[in-house]
Amino acid sequence: MFLIIKSMLTPEEIARLTAIAGEMKFVDGKLTNTIHPEKQNLQAPRDPADALYAESVRIVSAAYMRNQQFRDFAYPKQMAAPLMSRYEAGMKYGKHCDAAYLPIPPNIVLRTDLSSTVFISDPASYEGGELVIHLGSQSVPIKLAAGDAVVYPSTTIHEVAPVTAGTRLVSITFIESMLRDMNQRTQLYELNMVAQDEKDRMTWPGRVRLEAAIQNIMRMWAES
Repeated sequence: MFLIIKSMLTPEEIARLTAIAGEMKFVDGKLTNTIHPEKQNLQAPRDPADALYAESVRIVSAAYMRNQQFRDFAYPKQMAAPLMSRYEAGMKYGKHCDAAYLPIPPNIVLRTDLSSTVFISDPASYEGGELVIHLGSQSVPIKLAAGDAVVYPSTTIHEVAPVTAGTRLVSITFIESMLRDMNQRTQLYELNMVAQDEKDRMTWPGRVRLEAAIQNIMRMWAES
């Protein structure tokens, strides 16, 4: 199961991230995957001392954390610093599966339960560059409006299709969930959606019982 979040970034945040990308000195994307023969992209320098990189991390991290839809879907325990990535014409990232664990200096190891891409470029400004998620024999191409995000299981094989014109600018991150099991996350997400959608039609005692069930399931399943 994956989630599309509409307008996660505000227009002001999109404009600022675009301006940051115009000033930032991007580096070769192979720095984070040296062995993949089809990783051809550019990415922000992962340097906390770089003011532009640090600002981009703050903007995108804040957008995730204030988004209730994201929190209800991902149950984030910890999240990698969002990383801006740029694809020029001719660039792509071939089929791959994200690493199960991601070291975060100085001494944190993050389990990658979920991956996420926030689209920053207007989709009309570039051709190609779809995020393609492969689900068995089905391939799902995703190319969203500027400011939209997709969250999907890190266990999937996925790729970025070749950009044939223009520039694709995105921000990517990885999330360790309090709920390791995807099926458990899905069931709790569905219960939370029912609680939100039906709250005005439920009796108060019914709402209390449903909320108690949700919280008690969290106590059974969640990792603190």
